[in-house]
Amino acid sequence: MSTTQVRTGLVSFLARARQFFRRNPGAIPIVGFQILLLASAGLLVASLSDLAEGVAVAAYFTLLAGVVLQLVFSVRSRNGQ
Repeated sequence: MSTTQVRTGLVSFLARARQFFRRNPGAIPIVGFQILLLASAGLLVASLSDLAEGVAVAAYFTLLAGVVLQLVFSVRSRNGQ
């Protein structure tokens, strides 16, 4: 693959990702939840259980925010149709 093909593919991916996140605003916190959960697992592997617990709690609340945001958006879009 040439550099131009990689750049074109990356631009195309970013454009599709932007459209996805605009249609699904709750997806941003849910992706954040996944990242935080992976970080928490990494901290557990590193034997930092107290810090891992705090990150896991933050991940839970991030997931909660994403689900509530997605629910509100879904209800609003149904009422608008």
